[in-house]
Amino acid sequence: MFQFNDLFQWDRFITPTIIKTFYWLVIALVILSGISGIFGGLLQMAVSPFAGFIMVLMAIAGVVAGIVFSRIIAELVLIVFRINEHLGAIREQGRGEAQPRF
Repeated sequence: MFQFNDLFQWDRFITPTIIKTFYWLVIALVILSGISGIFGGLLQMAVSPFAGFIMVLMAIAGVVAGIVFSRIIAELVLIVFRINEHLGAIREQGRGEAQPRF
């Protein structure tokens, strides 16, 4: 976890620690919009049953796709930061080795 003074120093990234919060926020928004789409489809069924049914199916598919895509985006962001950490570890290993002899 990060501390308050980490916000003012650039030694450590804070995005990997807060990306999970943003992920869950996006999931909540996707689910709420899916519920809204389902209710809209149910209301549409009163006018046109087939169109309402299609709207309900599209809302459910949109929720599933939104959850999957938001997870993919969150993982891509975390992968970028993990690559940065691994490159930093490789750099530190290189500094610890003896200088090459010519």
